[in-house]
Amino acid sequence: MTELTLTTGPAANGGSCVARHDGRVVFVRYALPGETVRVKVLDERGSYWHAEVVEVIDPSPDRVASLCRIAGVDGAGCCDLAFAEPGAARRLKGSVVANQLARLGGYTWGDEQSAVAEPVGTGEVQGWRTRVRLDTTGDGRAGFHRYHSAELVTDLDCAQLPAELTDGLAEMRWTPGAHVHAVLDSDGRRHVVQSGPKTGRRDGRAAGPKSQTRVIEGEYEAVQRIGDRQWMLPVTAFWQAHRDAAALYSGLVADRSGLQPGMTAWDLYGGAGVFAAALAEQVGPDGRVLTVDTSRGASRAARSALADLPWVSVVTDSVRRALSAQSGRPDVVVLDPPRTGAGREVIDALAATEAPRVIHIGCEAASFARDVGLYLRHGYAVEELRVFDSFPLTHHVECVAVLTR
Repeated sequence: MTELTLTTGPAANGGSCVARHDGRVVFVRYALPGETVRVKVLDERGSYWHAEVVEVIDPSPDRVASLCRIAGVDGAGCCDLAFAEPGAARRLKGSVVANQLARLGGYTWGDEQSAVAEPVGTGEVQGWRTRVRLDTTGDGRAGFHRYHSAELVTDLDCAQLPAELTDGLAEMRWTPGAHVHAVLDSDGRRHVVQSGPKTGRRDGRAAGPKSQTRVIEGEYEAVQRIGDRQWMLPVTAFWQAHRDAAALYSGLVADRSGLQPGMTAWDLYGGAGVFAAALAEQVGPDGRVLTVDTSRGASRAARSALADLPWVSVVTDSVRRALSAQSGRPDVVVLDPPRTGAGREVIDALAATEAPRVIHIGCEAASFARDVGLYLRHGYAVEELRVFDSFPLTHHVECVAVLTR
């Protein structure tokens, strides 16, 4: 493999820094801006090269000893910013979001002082995660993937995870190819479920895949609470990974919704209905809340948790189809799409309703910036934009835009 000595420039979306060699852009992982590093080039195809650091020659003052013991070039891909001082990491994340918003959304967010990701909860960067999914090796050991690799690291001492979440899991043997899901619920109780692997018919003939699911510890459903309301969710279902994130986002949505009793709110990509619950409390029995998600499990959890709020309608369908079936104008729309974002078709349909207020949440900077740009082209203005360091020690962020027209 080619080795080069480079000086890195600004951070790029996805966890790398930009460097240049003979006029070619090189994306360098495990580097910070302004460092001189020796790298090995992993991919020399096309107009962009990808490389990773093998030696730091002149480190940034923001570089620290890795805060995750198993992460790094030869380790797991879990904590790809574990070598950055936490405050510096939040500044770096803010700069990446600002850059994506300018390039892809045509929107200027803040300056070097204000374009910073905010800490979540107490701001602790270790032990914040309450749920994890592990894959398994051919001999049945649980582990984390190396970056962009099928190879697993079977040391589970990731700094994101409190010890009580993974205690004993590394010593157990699992069905090869299965997923291991571990959750600490709102009572601090651990639940462990093995799902998969997918198999065909027992006689070997072609058939649709079947997934084998077994409860190893605790229950298949775990309790999650926000305020006085609780959800019973499958351990395999989605819930915010950071212990303080769900309550933070729910409170922010309620605070920025602008709703009054009797109004109408839509909660798109609503999952188990966390935002729908907050919105329903605001509009009251004379109002209406619609929550939409494709997951049957999430919809079941929403119907159960919100059974005392009959003015909430839970729809299991794609957001695109659900929007085409709606009439009238909502007073506020909340969207929390997957990493790919909402996209043009959904935002065009949403804008056609002339909803005066939108709260859009995104967990990937580029797709979030693109979506913000789509709203702007429909005449919306950004009233507020915030970025949260909801995934400490990684390059990932959570972004929230409040848009009005």
